[in-house]
Amino acid sequence: MSSRSPEESRLGASPYDRGSGRGEEPEDPYELLRRARRLTADGHPSAGGAWERAATALWRAGGSLTPGDHADALDATALACRGRARQAAAPLFSRAADLHERSGQHGKALVSRARALLGAPEPGAAVRAGLGELGERATALHAFGRATAAETATVLLLRCRARADLLDTGPDPVAEAAALRAELARLVSFVAPHRANPAALGVLTEARTLLGRVTAPDDPAAALVQLRTAMADHHAGGRPWPAAESVLLLTGLLRATGARQEAAALLRTALGTTASGVCRADRARLCLALARTPAGAPGRPAGDEQVSLLGEAVRHADSVAGDGRLSVLARLALGIALAERGRWRQASAVLRESLSGLAEAGDGDSYGHGHGYGHEAARVRAGAWLAFCALGLGEPGRAAREFARVAAEVRRWDDLRHGAALSELTARALGAAGSPEKAARAHERAADLWRSAGDHTAAARSLRARARQVRKAWGAAAAEVVEAEARREAGRARPGDGGGPPGARAWLRGLPEPYGPPGRYQVDVYGEVGGAGTGPPGPRRREEQGVTRVRGCV
Repeated sequence: MSSRSPEESRLGASPYDRGSGRGEEPEDPYELLRRARRLTADGHPSAGGAWERAATALWRAGGSLTPGDHADALDATALACRGRARQAAAPLFSRAADLHERSGQHGKALVSRARALLGAPEPGAAVRAGLGELGERATALHAFGRATAAETATVLLLRCRARADLLDTGPDPVAEAAALRAELARLVSFVAPHRANPAALGVLTEARTLLGRVTAPDDPAAALVQLRTAMADHHAGGRPWPAAESVLLLTGLLRATGARQEAAALLRTALGTTASGVCRADRARLCLALARTPAGAPGRPAGDEQVSLLGEAVRHADSVAGDGRLSVLARLALGIALAERGRWRQASAVLRESLSGLAEAGDGDSYGHGHGYGHEAARVRAGAWLAFCALGLGEPGRAAREFARVAAEVRRWDDLRHGAALSELTARALGAAGSPEKAARAHERAADLWRSAGDHTAAARSLRARARQVRKAWGAAAAEVVEAEARREAGRARPGDGGGPPGARAWLRGLPEPYGPPGRYQVDVYGEVGGAGTGPPGPRRREEQGVTRVRGCV
């Protein structure tokens, strides 16, 4: 009897990590069964694979799982569903809930039903209401001794997680976050006295991690305390695998507060322990986060270690079936790192692969906006750096075409500076390609956009560059007219007009990052909370405001 569902098998995914040291596993099916039960009790990431092997061994020996064990196997397998296989998780949890009920495990059944609800494609008011009802039932069962503290706390934590995912969709996210922090604090107080139980300690860790996430935008110092305590709770349980989500959130906050060396040390420690069953998606995220945490100043070209980490992130992300956006993000970061180091041909190949991946990426990942600005920002970054590589390869004509394509895509963004900068880079490439007429028109377009953005210094610079191209194409008299316009524009400049960074590399670094958090209280793939500076500014359409749904082990 297999713990996997027909839906999951049809998806062709490998949703769990089979773990290391498989050769040391016992052959006796009942010893495998005891091992699967132990891993489940410990909350081990490899529990799903252990149940699969135990179920197969029992079937070959003429036995089968009991309904209770089968329910635990379904839970463990569903928790490990990633990428495209995630859509199979909710049916697995629902089947597990029914089996738990048949076995008289009413608290476990409520946990499975809560997980099934949280796995809905679009969490909303109905899901929150359902989780609220399950929370009340779990509390009542606990009062009568029919649900453990860990089971009750898990249901309550899942309800809190649903609220956290929707914080930024309400009319007053800050007030809602304050109320959620109070609820999480009560949950921590409820479960902390039971920390001697491994399951309860796991829920305590998850609760403090979520509390840290919701606290980070409003009180970073308090969030650091919660996240450090969550990691200490995790280690107190003797768990050999890293608390990946706690590590990512903590190191994201440390980066934001300038403690980059401490962040790098924590990430290296986590990566050093990931052989013990952590999922490949988490390892990819840890590699991406460490590559984002160089010891030197931000903005420096990537070093050998960063390129190696990004290559590892690509390999792990590619192994997660259906998690297309994680692969795209890893490959995009690797392509940019190679371009920064002048490895133009390698970078071009990787960036083209990221563009191909964007065409195939679906909605099966955990991070980012959904469609809209997430994909669009990724396309723009990939195309702009492809153009930069073409310049490095001595192909300004191809660079101009790539720059023009992405410039046209970003002109409808609320922040006009990106369109202006890319139009200016288009003009420079056209000038290098020996097309002064086209370059002059592109400089004029850039100047218009800079002017509309209110940056008259940058507009004057574009006009002066246009004058040089006009001189080549139409003569000195026409150029003098443009130069006079540039002087008038410069006279309109206000104190504080920076004109933007003059170098192509600096402009490209300033492009919006794809798949950033869609709101103040959401977390991105790197563990960074809050949407400031991670996407094109301005209001987004509702369909572009996908929530970030980070799944823990509860």
